[in-house]
Amino acid sequence: MIGIYSNSSKICERRYLITRWNTNKRPMAKSGVEFWHDDRRDCLKGTCMDVLDEVELWARDFHKPPIYWLNGLAGTWKTTMARTFAERLFADGQLGASFFCSRDFDYRGNLRSVFPTLAVQLARKYPQFRSLFVPLVRSNPGISLESLDNQMYKLVVRPLKESNISTVIVIDALDECTDEEPASAILLVLGQFVSEIPRVKFFVTGRPDPQILKGFCLPLLAEETDMFVLHEVEPSQVADGILLFFRHELSNIVRRRRGLDDWPTEEQMDLLCERAAGLFAYAVATVMFIGNRIAQPRKQLDLLRSPESSAREVRTMLKHRTTLDSLYISTLRGAFGDSDDPYADAMLRSVLGAALLAANPLSPSTIAMLLNLDPLEDVLPLLSSLRSLLILEGDISSPVRPFHKSFPHFITDPDRCTIKRFRVSPPAHHSELLIGCLNLMNRTLEKDICKLPDAVTGSDASDLKEKVEQCICPGLQYACRSWHTHLVGGYKTLVNAHEITCVIHRFLETKFLLWLEVLSVLGAARTALEALQAAADRLEVSATLDLVNNCSRSVTEYLGTIGASSQHVYRLAVDARLNLTDSTLELQPYVPTSEAHDAGPHDQPAGDTDLEPQTSMDGFEPLTPAWKHLISRPLPTDERISLITAIFSDCTEADTVNHLHGGDAQAFVDVIDEVLSRSFLPKN
Repeated sequence: MIGIYSNSSKICERRYLITRWNTNKRPMAKSGVEFWHDDRRDCLKGTCMDVLDEVELWARDFHKPPIYWLNGLAGTWKTTMARTFAERLFADGQLGASFFCSRDFDYRGNLRSVFPTLAVQLARKYPQFRSLFVPLVRSNPGISLESLDNQMYKLVVRPLKESNISTVIVIDALDECTDEEPASAILLVLGQFVSEIPRVKFFVTGRPDPQILKGFCLPLLAEETDMFVLHEVEPSQVADGILLFFRHELSNIVRRRRGLDDWPTEEQMDLLCERAAGLFAYAVATVMFIGNRIAQPRKQLDLLRSPESSAREVRTMLKHRTTLDSLYISTLRGAFGDSDDPYADAMLRSVLGAALLAANPLSPSTIAMLLNLDPLEDVLPLLSSLRSLLILEGDISSPVRPFHKSFPHFITDPDRCTIKRFRVSPPAHHSELLIGCLNLMNRTLEKDICKLPDAVTGSDASDLKEKVEQCICPGLQYACRSWHTHLVGGYKTLVNAHEITCVIHRFLETKFLLWLEVLSVLGAARTALEALQAAADRLEVSATLDLVNNCSRSVTEYLGTIGASSQHVYRLAVDARLNLTDSTLELQPYVPTSEAHDAGPHDQPAGDTDLEPQTSMDGFEPLTPAWKHLISRPLPTDERISLITAIFSDCTEADTVNHLHGGDAQAFVDVIDEVLSRSFLPKN
């Protein structure tokens, strides 16, 4: 009896010691971090099966690396998968301990709580571990205040090593732990000791934030880690999982509510999946919105299907999208903390605005060019801090895209993005991008930018694509194609409208033809009409508006010819000037000397010419095949004379031709070149 009481007393003492150490107010071991305390759902049966099956195979195979990183952007259900995996391990007796990190709770976001908490759970599960752990705590109760490497080695590694335990430890959402180190401090310590406990496996989930990426790239961990990237899963697989989720959740709503027979339809389900676009957090928020106990599910779903839903949805779903909004806010706070630097905040908004409001995805290099920032020192670090929300390859030349379309909606809505320093104002940042585009074109446009041979059309240049890539940087291409989209997005509402007007005037006054050349080379000549019309619709009556209208008329008349060859822009410059006599357009620097002259009373009025006639018109003949061949490419003099003689034979006598060149072949070619420079053929 004495022995029984003695053993019971020792057991009680150990339990008391563990409990007391576990509940101490110091940052030691904490309860409430295990998988069963997380209030998120498990993965539905039939969803995430490929991922979970692969992870289970990894857990059973000790020939595989000891660490597994489930890498996923925000909203990809990493925690749900971690919880489901931990539950399966627990059911099989394989789970040793788990720690579910969270920024929402101090103790779940404290790095110094991780190893003590894991140690307490291991001590509760494994008697052999407990027999080593309890004496250590009794002799050194302040061990949780020591360095992380001391914590891990003394509390976790040495007891596991000496007890020869085989187990799996789950650490979820490591990116949500506050960490001031350049590379994850937890991963750094894990890399030091994981090889000493080969029978223990660590399953870690986290977003691809810079600290986490650097941690897993450490030499000690790189060869010891398997990885699964959730946001690279086939979209069809993700869509199937989201569809199963919607079916399950909406069927629960049907069971709880009346009058929902034959609801929802397959068409409605497909629409919901399309709106979710691979983001489980969005699907959860949508179900919360539809299942609102006060509203009727049919009406809620119809609201999402309405044409105005993209704008109205934001306001109506506000109270039911706390999951999604909290995710975005916590990510932004975690990435940038609390700042009192207005300049840094303004730069953050500018970079986010450029990445999210651009007409098409921009690279960090292009964003830097438009905002006059440094791509490596300013732009890339800011964007890299948001790898969990943005798809970013990690270099300055790859385009940046939001992982989900709901993020741009969130960051631009003052009702949802309640932290002003993060909020992007579309009018202000469209205006900033507009000025950036115009300034970039004013700085970098130049004549014959691709150095194409004279009279060679874009379609004839076999290496045109390579020349464009070499000579027209992506930033300049974007500026030439898209500056007007930012004019549409932000002009009227801004206080700097005068500045924008001045920059537009300077651009058209000095770079108009150079801009047309680039658009011609890019095969986007018609964009000039769209851009000029957008400017005309938004400018007040002024000299700048007159200039825009004159440019627009010229482009309208000569669009076909401009589109055929970039060099025609300059051949047509003289005639274009006749349409722009009321402006101060500076054509002289771009026009060949032989073509530059002032319009006089004997000049042919531009309104009476058609520089690319397609049908017979008064005063001109349509271009014949021989004529088109003549003007499409440079030819030897003899061949040019032969072609020109054939062309003129239909409309002049042979002696007229002889008279034109007086027996001098080069003189004849010079005369015809004067005609070619205008690209039309007068009748007799």
